[in-house]
Amino acid sequence: MATRHHARMAVVSLLYAYDLGSESIANYSDEILEDKKIRNKQKEFAMTLFRGVMDNLEAIDEAVRSHLKEWDFDRLGAIERATMRLGAYEILYTDLDTAVVINEAIEVVKAFGTEQSPKFINGVLDAISKDKAAS
Repeated sequence: MATRHHARMAVVSLLYAYDLGSESIANYSDEILEDKKIRNKQKEFAMTLFRGVMDNLEAIDEAVRSHLKEWDFDRLGAIERATMRLGAYEILYTDLDTAVVINEAIEVVKAFGTEQSPKFINGVLDAISKDKAAS
């Protein structure tokens, strides 16, 4: 049975594919989620996240960009960018606990990213979270 963690991993995969040029990935999201055995409530959760990121992509990317001290957004790894987009969406547009969101993003990027990715993701998402709390 799929968990929210599995759903988030699937969403990062969809965002990764989108970022690599598969702009029509949304047309195949049902099949991809089914293939990953993401069903019922978790599928609904995953699609809400995916659509939420896609609908707010410009604002999410701006929030991420504003916290990349010495990094160029376009030169980030596609996995890191996809994970940050999902985490930023959850922080900015949902009522989920920020610590849970950041921890989930770290766990997802551990599965896909480099050894430095978790620390990097943590720093950027934490800064976005602090900005949201301050406003």
